[in-house]
Amino acid sequence: MAQRALTGLRVADFSHVVAGPLATHFLALNGAEVVKIEPPRGDALRNYTLDPAQRGMAPAFGGINIGKTSVVLDLKTEEGRAKAEAIIAQSDVVVENFRPGVMARLGLGPAEMRAKYPHLIWCAVSGFGQSGPMADVAAMDQIIQSLSGVMQLSGLPGDPALRIGFPLVDTFTGLLAAFAIQTALLQRERGLVAGQEIDVAMLDAALVMLLSVVNPLLMTGEEPLRTGNRGFSRAPTSDTFACADGEITIGAVEDWHVAKLLAVLGLADLLDDPAYATRTARAAHADALAARLAAALATQPAAHWEDALRAVGVPAARVQDVGQAVAMPHLAQRDLFLTLPAPDGGTQRVLNAGFRFREGGPGTDRPAPVLGAG
Repeated sequence: MAQRALTGLRVADFSHVVAGPLATHFLALNGAEVVKIEPPRGDALRNYTLDPAQRGMAPAFGGINIGKTSVVLDLKTEEGRAKAEAIIAQSDVVVENFRPGVMARLGLGPAEMRAKYPHLIWCAVSGFGQSGPMADVAAMDQIIQSLSGVMQLSGLPGDPALRIGFPLVDTFTGLLAAFAIQTALLQRERGLVAGQEIDVAMLDAALVMLLSVVNPLLMTGEEPLRTGNRGFSRAPTSDTFACADGEITIGAVEDWHVAKLLAVLGLADLLDDPAYATRTARAAHADALAARLAAALATQPAAHWEDALRAVGVPAARVQDVGQAVAMPHLAQRDLFLTLPAPDGGTQRVLNAGFRFREGGPGTDRPAPVLGAG
């Protein structure tokens, strides 16, 4: 069996909660040895649960710390700092998401450590980056969602700002940090640099995540619009509609999609009407067309329309909750889930990395560590 890409690399992980630990999570899934350095109270994410019985090993923590080891160090003590430096000295990568300057004040900052250990890839994850007038401002996912414009993009015009229902910015920031770390490792391997310092800011990452609307704004001044469930194309035939049972999202963007959609709904004659014959005309009469589509779709369950539209090549999907999504039979063949030992002695399923290799792909057989258990 082929080894995973990062086998043999060691990561000193000083990060906590989501963004930093998610970056090291992807490194661990690809074979890196990740040593999670935690304070005596542990990573705060260990207690992100309303169930007292799960505190210390909350599922949110368990899912993104699999394959790692845990070492408890009090970095406020000389002994703790000495042990931390010993771990850093034996590592290839350091990841931390303290506020800028915290590691330096402990004598463990990138300047000090890279002067002694120039091979290090140092990745600092923070809300606003290591420089700039907002570098010291406190941040978390929902704060960056608010500040970046994410919360103003969801919903319809006039709606209150709406937080995306999971830590979207943390998640994308972690992915971006993992990508940056692996890029820096490749630089080092090719002899382009001896080591590297990486500065990943949640606000920067959020705006990069929004590139499909930020770039048009920068290039032409085009302001992004709140369009509810209507797709990025803004076509009225690319939206979410109520059905006799449930809801369906349709992605009829191309002209041939629209022709097939209207034929399935028994509305093919609409293409003979100049108001609906072209993309531009349909956009100008979007509300009227959406009303005709909604009336037709309301006559049958979502599952009926999903089958009928997929049969003719029109993108369509029932609206599902997360539980229904993870139970889809299709996913059982995608290596998307790992079965690992659970704290109660049984087993638990967690997500894998979300991509597959023919050989040496991501994964681990170790659950998240108990605090200080190594």
